[in-house]
Amino acid sequence: MPYITVTALSHTGLQRDHNEDSLVVGPWTLCGTVTENPQTMVFPFGHPLVVAVADGMGGQPAGDVASSLVARRLAAYGPSLDSEDAVRDALALCNHAVYAAADRDPELTMMGTTVAGVVVLEGELLVFNVGDSRVLDVGPADADEANEAEETDEADAVDEVQETAPADEADESLHQVSVDDSPPLAPGRRTTSIVTQALGGAPSFSEITPHVSMSPLSPGKRMVVCTDGLTDPVPEDRIDELLRAHDGGRAVFELWKAAMEAGGPDNITVALVSVAD
Repeated sequence: MPYITVTALSHTGLQRDHNEDSLVVGPWTLCGTVTENPQTMVFPFGHPLVVAVADGMGGQPAGDVASSLVARRLAAYGPSLDSEDAVRDALALCNHAVYAAADRDPELTMMGTTVAGVVVLEGELLVFNVGDSRVLDVGPADADEANEAEETDEADAVDEVQETAPADEADESLHQVSVDDSPPLAPGRRTTSIVTQALGGAPSFSEITPHVSMSPLSPGKRMVVCTDGLTDPVPEDRIDELLRAHDGGRAVFELWKAAMEAGGPDNITVALVSVAD
């Protein structure tokens, strides 16, 4: 029977004093909490399964409040997210909720958050985002690596893994499937902290236009859902290299370690979603 595994980690990084990222995996949420060891959950196919990250906007108040509010609402809406329209409606409700909370408390004025995630359905995958948190299509794990991962305790994050997937298989290469809400990059720059839309984040209510798409889902599919605490400091080719070499908890650990070795400039939240036979 096919099943879904989700392995996730959330960490403050090296330069922030607290974690403003939040994570939702099905009915479970992780808000402002540090988990240096990847946690794995297993789900059967059936009801829609939502996996998403929300990244509270830095430089503005209460990013952790905004991100946790969105994560908890998505967890509650999860079983009803069975279509593109349902996801758009849920994100619009989250946006209204962020502004409503800010209206009730002056200390929360201007709080906002990005959001990105997937909803796993039987045979289909919904991808959504608002802001610059990302969803990456990883491609299946190399067969030898997947077999090794099944035989190894994923909590042991220090053993070296030697197998890598063939580099010339274009259909297995990493590619971004979310849409960054960011202005064009200045010459010579790879990243920007500016976003053109978010949930909340403005002095008065502003509508959002979520990016939502649907794609086929097949056994072996792997997706990474992450905040820019991973993708800003770690180049895409390095992320691709690590995901070719590793799977499961080891893959998530290595991604986190790469962000930390690159200076850990922001909160880091990563979820690896895998579809298995």
